[in-house]
Amino acid sequence: MSALIGLANTPEVALVAATAKTVLQLVAPANHRLKVKSWGVFFDGTSATGEPVQVELMRQTTAGTMTALTLRKTDDSIAEALQATAQHSATAEPTSGDLLMAAEVHPQSCFVESLPFGDEYIVGGSDRVGIVCTAPAGVNVRSFMRYEE
Repeated sequence: MSALIGLANTPEVALVAATAKTVLQLVAPANHRLKVKSWGVFFDGTSATGEPVQVELMRQTTAGTMTALTLRKTDDSIAEALQATAQHSATAEPTSGDLLMAAEVHPQSCFVESLPFGDEYIVGGSDRVGIVCTAPAGVNVRSFMRYEE
């Protein structure tokens, strides 16, 4: 790993009530690991009494069908190109693997997990990790992952 930090930010993604949706998937390049340093979700709900959204960070074994997402470097003085890829807003869900983290988040709130050095989630070469949200009622979400190549 070369300390090249990448950032995936999704546009607003609409969640349909009681339907799991992968809102962001990060894909490691072949033969190259990634470290997920932080990730999060931000909801725009309007009901103060809304039930929590189930948010999961999952390993995923297939791509599903999604829209490509442009990744950005956090330091543009580094000449290297980002090798990872990402996609968002699944229309056909990928196959889920291991659950890495789960949280219940109020639909008027947000959740961010920042991982300390040495405790980052490792994504193996050509492997995938995704943020999956299941909301009891329709709500929009933005999500992000900050990672190191």
